Amino acid sequence: MKTIARILLLALLVTAPSLASAETRKLTRAEFDTLRAEPAKLLVLDVRRPDELTSIGGFGVYLSIQAADLEKSLAWIPKDRTVVTVSNHASRAVRAADLLTKNGFTVAGAIGAQDYESEGGTLVKISPPAPRPASN
Repeated sequence: MKTIARILLLALLVTAPSLASAETRKLTRAEFDTLRAEPAKLLVLDVRRPDELTSIGGFGVYLSIQAADLEKSLAWIPKDRTVVTVSNHASRAVRAADLLTKNGFTVAGAIGAQDYESEGGTLVKISPPAPRPASN
């Protein structure tokens, strides 16, 4: 019996760090739309690349910081709003939200723009700016 107890204790100690991780919840379209109803309290943080924003679309008002640049850009993110992170299918958004949570931000969850659209939501299609004419 002591051997079983030791094995269970060891298994608990090995898995405890993963149980304590801040796993962010993926939001549904309805949950995100509810949060968007109070824009003064919300910050939508899109962690996708610019080409993904233009080819897929996104949300009307957002802060764009690519996932690779997020940790060094934390000072630019206001802490007085609840944050929802965005990527295409929420994988990068969940990791970004976990990072924000560990750094003291209030995070409601993560959402995938393509998932939002597949659930009936409408994305804003963003056009890249026209090239500037060459100056003489």
